[in-house]
Amino acid sequence: MRKIVVSMWITVDGFVAGPDDEMDWLLVDDHLQKYERALVDNAGSLMLGRITHADFAGHWPSTAQNPDQPDAVRGYAQRLDTLEKIVVSASGNTATWANTRRLSRLDADGITDLKREPGGDIVVYGSLTVIRSLADLRLIDELHLLVHPVFLRRGRALFDGGQPPARLELVSAEPFASGVVLVKYHPA
Repeated sequence: MRKIVVSMWITVDGFVAGPDDEMDWLLVDDHLQKYERALVDNAGSLMLGRITHADFAGHWPSTAQNPDQPDAVRGYAQRLDTLEKIVVSASGNTATWANTRRLSRLDADGITDLKREPGGDIVVYGSLTVIRSLADLRLIDELHLLVHPVFLRRGRALFDGGQPPARLELVSAEPFASGVVLVKYHPA
C-alpha cells in the first residue's frame, strides 16, 4: 500500500512561512536538493491544495523546459511535471497542469482507496489545509520536516490549535551542511 508522505520546510519555532507567506529564510543546498529529488523519484503522485497546485503549475512546467536552469533543477521540475497530481479543491477552480485529477474533499475512505492504488508514495507539499485535514483523519504515514535554523517569531504555523496532541515516533534525523536538519517521523 502506498504511503502518504508530508514533506515540509519549517523553522525551529514551527513556522512554514512568514506572516505574508514569505519564504526568504530558506537554506537550499545540494544535500537538500538531493533529498527532494530522491523523494519525488520514489513517488507516484503529488497531493496539493488548490493554491499550491496553482503555484506549482505556474512554475515547474516552464522550469522543466528551460535550458538556462541548472540540470538538477530542470530534472526535478521534469519529474514533478510527469508525476500524477491530485489537487484537493471543493470549488473545482484549479489550474491546468498535465496529469492532474481533482478530489472535491478529503475523507478517510477516499484516501484509503488512493493509497491502495498501484505506484509510488503520495507526496504532499505545502497545502496547510490538506495537511491539517490528513492529520485530523490520521492518514499521514510519514512526516518529513526540513527544520531550518532560524526563528521567524511570527508567521504561518504548520498546525494550528484546537486539536488534541498527536504523538510521533522518530524514524531518522539527518543534518545538512547548511544547518538544516531532516527529521522523519511516523505516527506513534
